[in-house]
Amino acid sequence: MSTADRKQDTLFVNSLAKGLRLLEAFDEEHHSLGLSELAKRTGLDKSATQRFANTLHQTGYLMKDEATRRFRPSHKFAEMAYAYLWSDPVVQLAMPKLIELSGRLGETINMAELSGSDIVYVARIPCQRTTFAATLVGRRVPALNTSGGRAILATLPETERRACIENWPLTRFTPETTQDRDRISELVEEAAHLGYSFSRNELILKEIGVAAPIIGADGRPVAAVHCSVSAYHWTREKVEQDIVPFLLDTANSITPSVR
Repeated sequence: MSTADRKQDTLFVNSLAKGLRLLEAFDEEHHSLGLSELAKRTGLDKSATQRFANTLHQTGYLMKDEATRRFRPSHKFAEMAYAYLWSDPVVQLAMPKLIELSGRLGETINMAELSGSDIVYVARIPCQRTTFAATLVGRRVPALNTSGGRAILATLPETERRACIENWPLTRFTPETTQDRDRISELVEEAAHLGYSFSRNELILKEIGVAAPIIGADGRPVAAVHCSVSAYHWTREKVEQDIVPFLLDTANSITPSVR
């Protein structure tokens, strides 16, 4: 919703929106913030930041280190994620099939959903080599930089996906993260033709990703099933031979349930 739309919406509570901006200020690079840092990241003045931060602390949403006066998320964040996952029918339907796929392949399996121009990981089943960060649900990354995001985009109408490729943001995670939109367009078109998307070195060097979309009742994508493997042990040819058939089978088996 734009600023103009918010001004015309008589039900919009501006003070609540400002308070929520404080909660959104925390991420994997900002897990502990002082008042000045919170004010800078939210664009609020320090007085308002102090009032909102104190309210969120008193209501249990922020923890406060009395020695450093810094804030960090409380267990309430985990409780909200738990409530979301319980309320998401796609996660409930998909999880048994994702566990089965993980057991069959012995590799990291994720499921991601589109959120604006990003994807958010809502299910993560790690393997032995998985890093801590890759085990946590809720991570948000630009859709254009991921095989999951491209797999989802590939199922959209051509005009819509072209607009997304032209306008959605890009982030460089590694020296080899694709920043060329023409190249991304080619990769999305390839995914539309193949039914799955392939990536290499996009988020982590020497990581190969492959993803297939899950389609909802209205014919639009609701999520993507994703498998990541080490490029030290896997080639694209081996992934397409040993992983893709099972990945597609899993995504296709979830699709009728969602519908």
